[in-house]
Amino acid sequence: MTNNIEQDKSFKSRRRLQWQCRRGMLELELFLQDFLTYDYDGLSEDQKCKFEQLLTIIDPVLFDYLMGMQEANEPELRDIVHTIRTAHQQRLHNHS
Repeated sequence: MTNNIEQDKSFKSRRRLQWQCRRGMLELELFLQDFLTYDYDGLSEDQKCKFEQLLTIIDPVLFDYLMGMQEANEPELRDIVHTIRTAHQQRLHNHS
């Protein structure tokens, strides 16, 4: 019974994250959705919290962070941005 409750909470959490990754900028949405699909599960709990915090940032600023045009002021956000950018670059390299 407890396992079912945990699975349900995990499913709801994933759905909430998928919804938060939906953005007004298609490029940003695809970037975040790919990370959620392929890399999120490998994060530590602390990194997952930082990812969720990152999702609260408005699209233009978040886009600038992920494209490397601007750096986050908070060190913990810089770390998760670096993790996302690195994962994205590795996926691109593996597909070429």
